Amino acid sequence: MSKLNGKIAVVTGGSSGIGLAAAKRFVEEGAYVFIVGRRQSELDRAKTEIGKNVTAVQADVANLDDLDRLYGRIRDEKGAVDIVVASAGFVERVSTQDATPAHFDKTFGINARGVYFTVQKALPLMRKGGSVVLVSSGLHLKGLPEHGTYAATKAAMRSFARTWAMELKDRGIRVNTLSPGAIDTPIIDGQFKTREEADGARAFFSSITPLGRIGRPEEMASAILFLASDDSSYSTGIDLVADGGITQV
Repeated sequence: MSKLNGKIAVVTGGSSGIGLAAAKRFVEEGAYVFIVGRRQSELDRAKTEIGKNVTAVQADVANLDDLDRLYGRIRDEKGAVDIVVASAGFVERVSTQDATPAHFDKTFGINARGVYFTVQKALPLMRKGGSVVLVSSGLHLKGLPEHGTYAATKAAMRSFARTWAMELKDRGIRVNTLSPGAIDTPIIDGQFKTREEADGARAFFSSITPLGRIGRPEEMASAILFLASDDSSYSTGIDLVADGGITQV
């Protein structure tokens, strides 16, 4: 029996990487999914890849009007939400001495503020027994140079999960975070000027990961499915680390 039959899910950052892999897996498990992203062309490609039971909504999670439009559409078309996966994210490698207010505000605007209001604005539609999954990062457990703002936003997400797990428990809504390690997604390429530099980073992260490789988006989708489904019915407020051991040993 499929694990998400009849469920309505929202996946931000659903047009590529971990978000797209999660959306595909949700549909395979019987859910109807609203994928959210900023670029229409990528959303169109993702919708074609998923193939069925999916609606693509162009929206920027840092824009509250966009979020209102997203949830207004879900309310009109489906009437409720069961699962929210906050996977939209932004990373820009900058040392502390070189960081600008614009860099700080964009990183926190998408990764922290965007996640906060993505969840807040979903709550009026969420049914009892729902699940919220926040895609954090193992970097909130580390001190990697040039990732100070990014890691801090992911630590904020970890804190949100703890608070929301308590605030929403009486509604039967569970809230958990997933902390991936280095995953082979376009976000790696986006941090470097050339493909060679990005591949060098992949090789470096593989070398320092106990399992000897970086992760695949499909592996993170399996972890998200666990947190979103009744398989994790006795888990709330947790941080599921799926990083090949890089932060754990």
